[in-house]
Amino acid sequence: MRIFVTAVAGTGMGSLAGLLTELGHDVAGSDVAFHPPMGPALKQWGVRLFEGFDPAHLDGVAHNGKKPEIVIVGNVCRRDNPEALRADELGIERIHIADALRRFALPGTSPLVVAGTHGKTTTSSLCAHLLQGVGFNPGYLIGGLPLSLGKSFQKAGARRLASSTSSTLGRAVPFVLEGDEYDTAYWEKTAKFLHYRADVAIVTSIEHDHIDIYPRFEDYRAAFARFVRQLPKSGLLVAYAGDKEVVRVCKEASCEVAYYALGGEITHGVAPHWLAETAEESGSATTFDLFTGEVATGRFVTPLSGAHNLRNAVAAIGASAQGYGAPLKEVAQSLASFEGVQRRQELKGSPGNIRVYDDFAHHPTAVAETLKGLRTRHPGGRMIAVFEPRSATACRKLHQEAYVSAFDRATHVLLAPVGRPELPADEILDLEELVKALGSRLGPSSLVQAERFGGVEAIVDRIVELADPGDTVVVLSNGAFGGIHEKLLAALTAAHHPKVSGEDQT
Repeated sequence: MRIFVTAVAGTGMGSLAGLLTELGHDVAGSDVAFHPPMGPALKQWGVRLFEGFDPAHLDGVAHNGKKPEIVIVGNVCRRDNPEALRADELGIERIHIADALRRFALPGTSPLVVAGTHGKTTTSSLCAHLLQGVGFNPGYLIGGLPLSLGKSFQKAGARRLASSTSSTLGRAVPFVLEGDEYDTAYWEKTAKFLHYRADVAIVTSIEHDHIDIYPRFEDYRAAFARFVRQLPKSGLLVAYAGDKEVVRVCKEASCEVAYYALGGEITHGVAPHWLAETAEESGSATTFDLFTGEVATGRFVTPLSGAHNLRNAVAAIGASAQGYGAPLKEVAQSLASFEGVQRRQELKGSPGNIRVYDDFAHHPTAVAETLKGLRTRHPGGRMIAVFEPRSATACRKLHQEAYVSAFDRATHVLLAPVGRPELPADEILDLEELVKALGSRLGPSSLVQAERFGGVEAIVDRIVELADPGDTVVVLSNGAFGGIHEKLLAALTAAHHPKVSGEDQT
């Protein structure tokens, strides 16, 4: 089928385009720019690319003189997008990403949908990795790059027979989806995860986010409640027992609910079926004992650090084993080889023995967990946190107070300008107030030093001035952040290895 994708260079839309080509469709797409890594990846996957949104793309330009049969419109597009308007004029069917997945990728599969405010990308990557590792040939589409899998999508293959209960033996090959609660498109303001019709689901957490779509927490929670109620009676819901909102919502499910937690956590009146007790935590791995229904099932190792990543691993194990019959011994072997996800505690380099990490965290809970996990991995040296408040929620005062404690593990906090300066003064995150609050959180003896900067270059210069060998720099942003990672690595390299700069390069 001839398919045109408008706004194809986003993480999710680009992965969808690649998946559609893998499924055998003739795919072309447009966007305002095609920066790495998505631009080169799309070309490698065989997607024809056109810069700018032009109605002519639908008049035969993109498909060798023929019109596309379907146009998939990204949710970043407004209702005045010229290609979407042209599709309507020509009578070409116009759909969104969730409909495209439901129509082209999910038939004949058993969807495993990972939902929650935090941990979706890592947990869905873990699920795909574990199921792939035990030979289940899952399909998947993930809003990030699982480093051990090499790409963010895969069509489903043949189903391996499970060695588990009759309920799992009847399920088709898994298809793992990162279940985004954000809306689908300008003409249909519903959460993406409502369209996937999950057989097995994970809910990791529920905290108010996406304030531009859900002004009230009640609206946000209602989307998850609807998702849970949609699960079939024959399905399975794997839910985090340590989040009271998750427990509250998941009580509405008609299917079996298997809760998970870590040892010592408050579980809000429910008994965890999957429980992990940490045995040893080092800079390179976390070793833990796994209990299923209070029965010890073995010792596992995950290369990821931090309690939040241990929870993600337990959720993925529960969904893979209980949901699809993956043998736990094989799951344990597969878990040990997981390499993480791009932009999730991703080490970009260590020039001058100064570690530079990139992380997608922007919600205060995610910021706190990321810094806590990295501090466990690197207990020595200073931790310099660089934060860009860019998302619709991060730019607002909604979490003004929560951000103060989010940076507790940092010794220095450098704040970039708010990404949406046009917001009203009574709504926008007050950076000056945040700097004052961070500096005084622990009183005069506080080690936290907070500063506000005007741009990427100034932040890079300040880090070069601050950082010493053995320190850790953590860049926190859900965007490209002006290419700060490459600029910082280059500047630190030049500062600590002067012979590779200037006239000494010859």
